[in-house]
Amino acid sequence: MKKFLDASKRRLPSPSMVVAIAAAFFALGGGAYAVTQTSSPDVGEHWGIITRNTIGSPVADLRSGPYGSFGQTGLFSHPPRGTGSLGIEVSDNSTTQSPPSEKVTYGNEVDFFGDPVSGLTRVGFHVFQSGENAAIGARNMPNISLEINPHVAGKTYTSMVWVPDAAPWVNKWSGPINAATTGNWYFTNGTVAAATGCDQTLTCSFSDAQSALVAQNDGSGAATIYTVAVGKGRDDAWVGAVDALRINNTIYDFETDGVHEINSP
Repeated sequence: MKKFLDASKRRLPSPSMVVAIAAAFFALGGGAYAVTQTSSPDVGEHWGIITRNTIGSPVADLRSGPYGSFGQTGLFSHPPRGTGSLGIEVSDNSTTQSPPSEKVTYGNEVDFFGDPVSGLTRVGFHVFQSGENAAIGARNMPNISLEINPHVAGKTYTSMVWVPDAAPWVNKWSGPINAATTGNWYFTNGTVAAATGCDQTLTCSFSDAQSALVAQNDGSGAATIYTVAVGKGRDDAWVGAVDALRINNTIYDFETDGVHEINSP
């Protein structure tokens, strides 16, 4: 207590000194803040659940974690970017519809609108896959869905869907999974699928799906994007998370305060 009292009697800086220190602090602080702002990712405002493509009561929530199970530490024990991710939960038998499974879609209906499908060169994400999900089916995984105007056979709408291969491991985060070189793609519109040869049975590689859109173009314009999204359903139950969605040279980092856009050549 005596030390506290003695310290309180020490001479305080003069008012002019306080002003000088404050000015120096704010000058330095302002510079540091500017550097922080220019080096920090932007937070995208157009991301969220796409309600018209969501069925039942699933979960698509910007959350903290998850972290590796059973004391897992190291590189793949935490989200690949920041501390958050997009948590996804869907059930396989919870609705009165046919099929009775849920579906959830989380994406952006604004920022990619009108971009050419041919301009996509890099697509993918990281995933936290659980052992329970994999036990249902090795390829029981969330997908990436591009709603597009295909300009094929007079059709102006189809989804172009990526089905990933099996996750490389479970109960921890994967490395980046490249949708442009792995997994399978298909079109949901029957006419477009038949014309391109890319349906849920006769799936295509990413490059083949792009080439088919060009080869089957009906002359009304190049295929363009409406929406980019991550989703799951309507098939098997799944509980897990996705992070660091990549579209070309931008990584979309899912954090609790929003979706951060990070340039990554």
